[in-house]
Amino acid sequence: MKGILPSKRLLAGLLTVCLAAGPLTATAAEPVKVTPPAAKPPQQPPDTERKELLQKVSEITGIPWPLLAAVNRYEYTMNKIRKKDAAERLIDIDFPELSWVGMLNPDHEDTDPGSISFFGGVGVDGSGDGLADRGNDLDRLASMARLMLRHGNDPEDIRISLWEHYSNTRSVERIEQFADIFEKFGTLSLHEHAFPLPVKAEYSYRSTWGASRGWGGFRIHEGTDLFAGYGVPVRSTSYGIIEVKGWNPYGGWRIGIRDLDNIYHYYAHLSGFDKKIKEGDVVAPGQVVGWVGSSGYGKPGTSGKFPPHLHFGMYRDRGLADWPFDPYPSLKKWEREEFKKRAAGK
Repeated sequence: MKGILPSKRLLAGLLTVCLAAGPLTATAAEPVKVTPPAAKPPQQPPDTERKELLQKVSEITGIPWPLLAAVNRYEYTMNKIRKKDAAERLIDIDFPELSWVGMLNPDHEDTDPGSISFFGGVGVDGSGDGLADRGNDLDRLASMARLMLRHGNDPEDIRISLWEHYSNTRSVERIEQFADIFEKFGTLSLHEHAFPLPVKAEYSYRSTWGASRGWGGFRIHEGTDLFAGYGVPVRSTSYGIIEVKGWNPYGGWRIGIRDLDNIYHYYAHLSGFDKKIKEGDVVAPGQVVGWVGSSGYGKPGTSGKFPPHLHFGMYRDRGLADWPFDPYPSLKKWEREEFKKRAAGK
């Protein structure tokens, strides 16, 4: 991946477009001199390079870098759902063609900031090259930063701006969740996972996706059952945020964790929770969140209607709803990785 080193010219461009007050119109503000950062080593890891870029834009715009990172990550997860290939990008933020150039713009490939502004497009020049290029990482990032500052720079103003852009409360919630995770750990390199049970414990599981279930009406099994004894620790499989915690008539004592891939991890039939954690808390892979039990299939406190086990499910956010998919392949992968770490003495 090619590195992007913010230059004096592009930083001045970002200042011009991101801090311009009022509606999204062209501005004639004079560039502001900014001292460029020191040159960095070649072949820097993408996460490091991406974070440096986000931090520099944060310094210029006043938008916290974890929030910029969260918007970028949310766009990444949506691009995966739409099967958009953005492998060579540092910035995953994207805009539809007509949104970029303006709905009434006859030139759908327009890169002139003045005409794009005239037709009400969102595209701006963030790189300082005189073009508002939808294929340029910095131009897309600057355009999003400006949209986020449309109503002001306090958190509620930015929240309103994001809602207007996405027209979806779920989108804003996901972005705020991701921002909390990035802020907690201070890095973008949060890709590790853990098996939900300690691999040294006695447990067994097999693929049970799609099997029929009868309690509460006919339905299919949306997960994998991992059988283990009462009290075996249940662990977070990812970096994430606790979205739900409490009783469910089907799942009993259950907990739901949202990760940075916008996947909801569902842990059900627990015997109890770690009392120190609550909804909105950020967790890390391997962190104990509860213990194996046999709760569920009834009113709060119901237990013992089936052998103790952990029901583990995974649901992908597709924008308007979460859709289940088979967690068995992920579980096998995480289990293999943990056994390799143990064998290596890590």
